[in-house]
Amino acid sequence: MPEIPPVPLHWRFPAQPASVPRARHTVTRALPEDVRPRLGGDLALLTSELVTNAVRHGAGRGEDECVEVVLWPAEGHYWLAVCDPGTGAATPTIRRPGADCEGGRGLLLVDRLAAAWTVRPRPVCGTSVVAGLALHGGS
Repeated sequence: MPEIPPVPLHWRFPAQPASVPRARHTVTRALPEDVRPRLGGDLALLTSELVTNAVRHGAGRGEDECVEVVLWPAEGHYWLAVCDPGTGAATPTIRRPGADCEGGRGLLLVDRLAAAWTVRPRPVCGTSVVAGLALHGGS
């Protein structure tokens, strides 16, 4: 009989800036106690950056729009997917802002922290950004 994998944790947050700290706290508190000291800080930063991007760039103006966040362990990593409700017209890409720019570094941080990350279109609308953090040092 095959081993049954853990069911991913799934949350929905309003597509509003106030959801960023709520998502960050919720996701890091969901980590097992023994994993939190190793991955908690990096996972909090990944969550903040990806939820912020989803709210800023992937959400429309509808009051009932939500950002979905999924967390699951697999193959020596903790995977985080942040899904926006947008049209999928703009694909998230790494930018290289000037030193005097106040923003635009979110995906640079994601690229630096994550063992792997990708952007996937959602079947109906929107975009998912998936990033993995290695449980045991290295990628």
